[in-house]
Amino acid sequence: MLPFLLIAGLSAVAQLFLPWWSIALVAFAVCFWRSRTGWRAFGNGFLGIAVIWLLYALAIHLQTDGILTGRMATLFFQKPLSGLLLVITPLIGGLVGGLAGLAGQQVRAVFAPEL
Repeated sequence: MLPFLLIAGLSAVAQLFLPWWSIALVAFAVCFWRSRTGWRAFGNGFLGIAVIWLLYALAIHLQTDGILTGRMATLFFQKPLSGLLLVITPLIGGLVGGLAGLAGQQVRAVFAPEL
């Protein structure tokens, strides 16, 4: 639970000041520090980033009354499917966070063997 909260909180702050890919650095660092297994590292990274990106996407959707998400969905899918865009966005972010978290745990396993 702690890695999930750390990834979600730190990545939310990092995205305000750094590029979008800073989420991978946060997930990598937290899972390097805290995760014991690969499955937990991937799950914590995936959920931590997916929840934040879903909240960001919903906030933008509600602030613009769906205009921005509708136009972006039209750009990507040739149809105004805002709901599909709100589903795909956290999946993409979650995969980035999950794979970065898994990489962090694997690097720890290589360089810091279990005692």
